Amino acid sequence: MESRLTIDASVPKSALVADPDPIRRAETNAALTSAGFVVRSASDAGSLAAALESEPSDVLVVDNGLRDLLPRNVAPVLLMLDPDDELDVSALEAWTIADFVYSGQPPAVRASRALVLIARASERMRRRAETESLRESLRKVSSAIRSTIDPAQIARHLVDGIGDALGAEHVWFTTFPDARVPQVSAEWNAPGLAHGVLPVELTDEVTRFEVAEHLWAEAEVQPLPRRALPGQPDGARAPGGAHAPSASVVVPVGEGDLVLGVIWIARPDTAQEWTRAEIGLIQHVSGNLAYGLMQSHLIGAQQEVMYKLQELDQAKTDFLTTVNHELRTPLTSITAYLDMIRSGAGGAIPAGVERMVDVISRNAERLRRLIEDMLTVSHQNSSGELHLSPVNVGTMLRLVVSALQPLAESRSLSLTVAHAPGTVTVQADEAKLEQVFSNIISNAIKFTPDGGHVAVSSEITPDPVPSVVVRVEDTGVGIPEKEIDQVFTRFFRASNASTAAIPGSGLGLAIVHDIVERHSGALDIESGLGVGTTVSVRLPLNTRN
Repeated sequence: MESRLTIDASVPKSALVADPDPIRRAETNAALTSAGFVVRSASDAGSLAAALESEPSDVLVVDNGLRDLLPRNVAPVLLMLDPDDELDVSALEAWTIADFVYSGQPPAVRASRALVLIARASERMRRRAETESLRESLRKVSSAIRSTIDPAQIARHLVDGIGDALGAEHVWFTTFPDARVPQVSAEWNAPGLAHGVLPVELTDEVTRFEVAEHLWAEAEVQPLPRRALPGQPDGARAPGGAHAPSASVVVPVGEGDLVLGVIWIARPDTAQEWTRAEIGLIQHVSGNLAYGLMQSHLIGAQQEVMYKLQELDQAKTDFLTTVNHELRTPLTSITAYLDMIRSGAGGAIPAGVERMVDVISRNAERLRRLIEDMLTVSHQNSSGELHLSPVNVGTMLRLVVSALQPLAESRSLSLTVAHAPGTVTVQADEAKLEQVFSNIISNAIKFTPDGGHVAVSSEITPDPVPSVVVRVEDTGVGIPEKEIDQVFTRFFRASNASTAAIPGSGLGLAIVHDIVERHSGALDIESGLGVGTTVSVRLPLNTRN
């Protein structure tokens, strides 16, 4: 629907008339004054510059000969042309809104055109304000979509947010069967309205998919006219308030070459036609929707795997605990009787039998050690013997940072390393120590928003024993205070990491913690939500060096 240009007559309007012709200038001033303008005048370049500098005007009426003296992006300009002047259309683009009149036309025409220019400028500002308000509203919808991994909540945020932002009567959304997204549907209806009646194109699942697939391939949306319901005259509402509204639009939701779902938005009969800004913003939200649903599906699948792993891990622990109980009890009895036999409690042992008892005893001890090893494996992931050797901490940090630098640069992150002066050496398993620092620094990069900073540093401390402390500080999302003590638990993930759809298994810090402790070191974490996290690794120095 075309908007009417209106002017608030109660608001004073100001005009600046710049014309070297005194008669024509006086005529223009009189016409503008009669039209309600407060008028100022300029007769040459100097007075025009002074007038522009002194105060702003709502409209400028300028002789074509002074046009080049105007700065860009000033108030709307009405050019006065002589009949023999050549109209330079490209020059008019220097101003936001421009018009022209010929000097031979009546002065009242100039006043009328000036009023129209002000109305157009006001309408343009109104539309910009509406577009910015809509952009902000839909930005909140996208933010809400990204704030959760629950498919039902994502769909609900979409339809509720779009319905409110666009002043819609109905919003309906559904996904198509696809391995990449969950099957979900949602509907929003304005207060007082019953369920909306879907357009014919969307009532059948096959047709619905074909329409969405075509629109996605063409990168378009499809505005639909109002359709009468069966047995109803055009424009009539159905009983209960259900009806087929006008100004509805079908928006495809997809990723890559495949369509994933479809959105239908219906506005009231009185709504204006869809603007390009509205369509563009809706398409942007649909893109965030597709990404959010795919992330939701992936993370949901990942969590399901994690739950299965936790169940398997618990089953393994329960099994080994049972093995420990069921095997250790009879084994203890066996070894006790072997000790009694070897001590002569049952009489002298023939030489051949003594050798047999020795074999039994050795194998019983072997079985005991095997049971202990199985229990050790069930209680830690990074089991195994440490291969210790002198490790240069500074060299190690520089190598790890160098390897992760491309990952940081791809996220526009600043990744720096500052090592304590001199040669700092620890006695450690080099491969496992590299795993520690790689896990911590890559975690910092992963949980820091684009454009942030990750700083790696080290220092020597004498307390409680001579040690090197390596700190990795980031400006990332942080960890909720009540969850910091749980981050070393296997499969645990901070709640804000899951909500923000940041991928991970919850094993990295558990493995790091185990390796550091096996090196007689200590691991500490300080964090603040939205501020960042500092992970400190304390390792005893190789004092023999």
